[in-house]
Amino acid sequence: MTVLDLRSDTVTRPTEAMRAAMARAEVGDDVYGEDPTVRALEERVAALFGHEAALFTPTGSMANVLAVGLVVAPGQEVLCEARAHIARAELGAHAAVSGITMRTWSHPRGQVDLAALDDLFAPDLGPFFVPTAAISVENTHNFAGGAVLPLADLQALRAFAAERGAAVHLDGARIWNAHVATGTPLAAYGACADVLAVCLSKGLGAPVGSLVVGPADLVAEARIRRKRLGGGMRQVGILAAAGLHALDHHVDRLADDHDHARLLADACGADPAGVATNIVTFDRPDAVAFVEKARAEGLLIGAVGPRTVRLVTHLDVTRADAEAAAKVLARL
Repeated sequence: MTVLDLRSDTVTRPTEAMRAAMARAEVGDDVYGEDPTVRALEERVAALFGHEAALFTPTGSMANVLAVGLVVAPGQEVLCEARAHIARAELGAHAAVSGITMRTWSHPRGQVDLAALDDLFAPDLGPFFVPTAAISVENTHNFAGGAVLPLADLQALRAFAAERGAAVHLDGARIWNAHVATGTPLAAYGACADVLAVCLSKGLGAPVGSLVVGPADLVAEARIRRKRLGGGMRQVGILAAAGLHALDHHVDRLADDHDHARLLADACGADPAGVATNIVTFDRPDAVAFVEKARAEGLLIGAVGPRTVRLVTHLDVTRADAEAAAKVLARL
């Protein structure tokens, strides 16, 4: 039985062209800052987002822990939406590793809510209250079904935070999807945040890698903290080369993933117009059982809650694959 994996866009395998790029990558010792391919990737990504510097990390969670920790000190708080990846899917790392607390607002599509933020925001009120140091937003928003945060809302958030002396962290694990879906320049997104974390191993199909992006002094501090967390890597240019190849060849094709996601949404009885990027979520009272039924049909999908099923299209899913999956979903 042929198995089609729609659990996440992290399940992709490097293309033959990407493997070839990795095999011929020039390498050096990155802990010494001497891997030329890593340096080329970092410089390119920093420039794409209009920032001074970037730092290659092995995982998106590490990139987020480093990025948030650069702008929030131990004992301070970051505000984020209740289903944000940093709050829900990083195993409490920000508290356990960085000594940071969180408070949240809720929005059905994971959007910025300035009224809620105005109620939550805590200036320095003395020794009895945790001060707010930063606000974090996620674009696209994973658990809100790949929702895009509009640029105007991010710009308003940036102004809101600046007025209060707070930083903005942007979890841009799937920022490439937002860029392709809306045509918004990456630099425009970058201008809305003090620090960003962007991922290469989701929609772009690289096997490993994320980057912290921001001012040069903060990224230099992130390099020290990365080493402290055991994230110093040596001849890692073979992985950075995959990221460079992905940037060259796998960004514009994200539009195909978005089209395939709308096809699947229609098969699930969801509104395709409500699917902005490559993630489809829909409600099922028996989400876990539904996932198992799909597995029996050769379709791997995921439950992201007791009543919520998630499908994610990606580089390894062709139009024919999406059509076959749609038939299974419609039948189930």
